[in-house]
Amino acid sequence: MSVYFHNQYLPIVWLIVVSIAIAVVLVIASYFLAVQSPDPEKVSAYECGFQPYSDAREKFEVRFFLVAILFILFDLEITLLVPFALVINQISLMGFWNVWLFVILLTLGLVFEWRSGALEWQ
Repeated sequence: MSVYFHNQYLPIVWLIVVSIAIAVVLVIASYFLAVQSPDPEKVSAYECGFQPYSDAREKFEVRFFLVAILFILFDLEITLLVPFALVINQISLMGFWNVWLFVILLTLGLVFEWRSGALEWQ
């Protein structure tokens, strides 16, 4: 049983070893092959084409994080609809109505967030 266990996972071990080796080789090669000529313009902070006007460690407004979290939440939920779209002809009527329930709940969540003002920026 021990030999079977080792033979079963050997391709996975090789994949991990080769991946780590390629990553190490690429990092080392990029370090030695890259042009090392830092100047003040190249190492300066870049913010939308103009000089930064404040410290990068200042506090962000909580609304920024709320909008970001809501975007990720709704974006991921929309991507859950892709598998249903691919098998819409093969699922049962119960599965079809479950998908519609999911879409309705997703829409109600978006309407709730919109009406509560979570998506508005002051």
